[in-house]
Amino acid sequence: VQLQASGGGLVQPGGSLRLSCEASRISLEHYGIAWFRQAPGKQREGVSCISKLDSSTYYTDSVKGRFTISRDNAKDTMYLQMNNLKPEDTALYYCATGVRTAWYSGNCLSADPYDFWGQGTLVTVSS
Repeated sequence: VQLQASGGGLVQPGGSLRLSCEASRISLEHYGIAWFRQAPGKQREGVSCISKLDSSTYYTDSVKGRFTISRDNAKDTMYLQMNNLKPEDTALYYCATGVRTAWYSGNCLSADPYDFWGQGTLVTVSS
């Protein structure tokens, strides 16, 4: 299984980016998906996820109303649309999925159920 993330870059505050993550050798439609990020000197945090059990989407408080997670099952690709970006959004962003997400009932923003991770794509928000 491979997850290939792309779409990061340098953007000014208030700008937008769309991250993509294409999966190979796994059908994303059968599993939960998530985006995580890790800023310099900070711990990795869950940004957004889609639970396989109830198909609900979840966001960490700091990105609610600005970020949108989505998936295209036909393309085995997940997305993270990021609007109104702030300097504090600067981080390495990772996509994730895993077999255990198919029955995982815990908080999907936790890293616990994810076995497969993308390589990370860097988002820098700066003027």
